[in-house]
Amino acid sequence: MQSHSEFQTPPPGCPAHAGGERVPLHGPEFAAAPNAFYETLRQYGPSAPVELAPGVEAELVTDYATALHVLQNPDSFARDPRRWRALNEGRVPLDSPVLPMMMYRPNPMFSDGATHLRLRQAVTDSLARIDMHRMNRHVNRVAAYLIEQFSSRGKADLVTDYAQWLPLLVFNDLFGCPAEIGDRLVFGFSGIFDGVDAEKANEVLTESLFELVALKRTHPGDDVTSWLMQHQAGLSDEEMIHQLVLLIGAGAEPMQNIIASALCLLLSDEKYSGGQHSAGMLVEDAINDVLWNSPPIANYAVHYPVHDAELSGRTLPAGDPVLVSFAAANTDPNVSLGRQTLSKRAHLAWGAGPHACPAKDPAMLISVLAIEKLLNVLPDIELAVAEESLTYRPGPFHRALNGLPARFTPVRDERRPSGRQPSGVTTGNPSPQDNQGKSRKGSWWSGFLNWWRV
Repeated sequence: MQSHSEFQTPPPGCPAHAGGERVPLHGPEFAAAPNAFYETLRQYGPSAPVELAPGVEAELVTDYATALHVLQNPDSFARDPRRWRALNEGRVPLDSPVLPMMMYRPNPMFSDGATHLRLRQAVTDSLARIDMHRMNRHVNRVAAYLIEQFSSRGKADLVTDYAQWLPLLVFNDLFGCPAEIGDRLVFGFSGIFDGVDAEKANEVLTESLFELVALKRTHPGDDVTSWLMQHQAGLSDEEMIHQLVLLIGAGAEPMQNIIASALCLLLSDEKYSGGQHSAGMLVEDAINDVLWNSPPIANYAVHYPVHDAELSGRTLPAGDPVLVSFAAANTDPNVSLGRQTLSKRAHLAWGAGPHACPAKDPAMLISVLAIEKLLNVLPDIELAVAEESLTYRPGPFHRALNGLPARFTPVRDERRPSGRQPSGVTTGNPSPQDNQGKSRKGSWWSGFLNWWRV
């Protein structure tokens, strides 16, 4: 972790070197040293002018108390992007890479008032029906399946072989996906996250979700999709699609980053190798460390001032996007001095106020179980590269490792003496679809179902 004292001058590539007005939160410089950028941004006060992508301007809140003020005052700071003045005036490039993360969708994240309450209630009531014991068992099964795909090799990339896939496969069960639809959902979400043929991936994702909704209308099950559909909120098919995109997509990406970052910490930080805590407490402490110091969603929670607003002398015009930097707020020097006396959950990684994450408890459980399972099966696992050589995906919103190479003593496959892969499973980085987005042999979800029946 970088210390506060390391960042006394603006980082290379930062406009502060040339007297620029907006600090870019895109490109390799920001991905390589975000804390240096946050240190520079604090020189502006509790919020600072930033550029999220070329032509996309915003204000970023870096102060903990100010972040809470924005998050907890929906009457002054709304979430509906249809207020976005620059977008409405045609000043935002329609092909901007950040637009899909900021555009309006009829779900709780982008709604206000009565609409928000109605949609959020449907989501929270449905999530409350999840059987945690059943989810516990399923996470262990998925983790065992994924580990088995690489355990005999003695090496793995813990991002692309494990953390990326585990949340999606767990969610396939929670949301009641049959094999063929589940395969295409995995393809769609992973393609969008990775930016690989994202247009095709989005098309496949949308079609697959429509099929899932249609299936559950006629054949409801004991799953989140069916519970959402049966809720008294009376969600339309279009609303169902957008709730599912939010719950699966917005759940999988942060969880992937939590698992990968916590594993990186456990395998690299000496304070986690002293054996002073039980294994469970060790994992939870590492995750809390990540949520405080390197939250998986670093900068997001886009708000729009309802009226011109002032924050410590800075005027924020109505309709201009205001983002909360969870990463900068959590490491605010004014908070850092007193963090020993704060609750472990006082961080803002889950948000706060009426839009706080409704799924933080299931997310924590899945992350803890996934990490514990990996460390129990592969007790001598270690990083295969120096921590300093690890790189992060560029982008203003997340803190996401590109990869996490690890090595360990190869484990003999006990399930199949021959060591053969189960039918329908490929190792390495799978590509579960052909060019038309049709499911084919080698798909992860159907591969898992086949494996479980062996």
